[in-house]
Amino acid sequence: MTTSDTPIPRLTALSHGGGCGCKIAPGVLAGLLKDMPVTPFADLLVGRETSDDAAVYRINDEQAIVATTDFFMPIVDDPFDFGRIAATNAISDIYAMGARPLFALAIVGMPIDTLPGETIRAILQGGEAVCAAAGIPVAGGHSIDSVEPIYGLAVIGVVHPERVRRNDRARAGDVLVLGKPLGVGLYSAAHRKDRLDAAGYAELIDTTTRLNTPGIELATLGGVHAMTDVTGFGLLGHLLELCRGSGLDAHLDAWAIPLLAQTRAFAEAGIATGASKRNWQAYGDEVRIDASLDAAWRTVLTDPQTSGGLLVACAADAVGDVIARFDAAGFRAARAIGTLAASMQSPGVVVGPSHA
Repeated sequence: MTTSDTPIPRLTALSHGGGCGCKIAPGVLAGLLKDMPVTPFADLLVGRETSDDAAVYRINDEQAIVATTDFFMPIVDDPFDFGRIAATNAISDIYAMGARPLFALAIVGMPIDTLPGETIRAILQGGEAVCAAAGIPVAGGHSIDSVEPIYGLAVIGVVHPERVRRNDRARAGDVLVLGKPLGVGLYSAAHRKDRLDAAGYAELIDTTTRLNTPGIELATLGGVHAMTDVTGFGLLGHLLELCRGSGLDAHLDAWAIPLLAQTRAFAEAGIATGASKRNWQAYGDEVRIDASLDAAWRTVLTDPQTSGGLLVACAADAVGDVIARFDAAGFRAARAIGTLAASMQSPGVVVGPSHA
């Protein structure tokens, strides 16, 4: 048990990974789930078939329950900030389905003999603060004594069945809009190396604790056909899930993609997460990056995002409405980043200096 004379270790020093970079690599996960039986249920509107953000179960013609769970090891050393980030990330899956969150259950695994009670309490308080901002209670949960610090939430939400926004309903001709800038994994890697300055840390906390509330309103727009949030598999990984499910190719304009201020500089300096490499190994053969773009772009596009932005596929004439919804909620970085087209062979992603 820690005492007042024992130095409190950095949270990030207690874990082998951090944030959504802890996710099992997409290729490994696909192998684990291969041949797992899928039992059909008439009212299960969204299951695991397309790797969507949450499960959706229809209760009646007016209501469907949305359920998700998300947890990970620390991405930052401040315990309150870690709790806030983990809670924001978990609730994001509800918003990505177009749903409204109802309540949460805490998932807590802590090295009791390593961390003092006040540190663990601050993590829980950070999660409670975000849930309060989302207007939901933490109604309970489960805790264990674990080797590494783990925190997250199981979140329950509700949505009208006709307003569910899946990740496999995009259409040819749709425009892709990204709600938050990329670079969270790179920033967290720099933070571990003590190379993230105060301005960068503030930027990291601002983006990772910003609730993706626009998802609720976006689901009311007829021109919005599909949504997902960008997390541990990076922009390319989650976009590929959307492409595979919808049978489409994506064409991205690299220079239109919003980035945190130091993202490119960190990538060019060789800073990266292990998850970025694993992501590319899993799906790199489905991606073509134009030769005019330097190697840093691959790091950026595979960078695991924690509490990342909503990725929206919408009709071209709905782009203005979509970005306006983001702007009204304070998401000033929201941008149109590419288009979707019918796939001639197997779905994939093309990244160029311009999609025009």
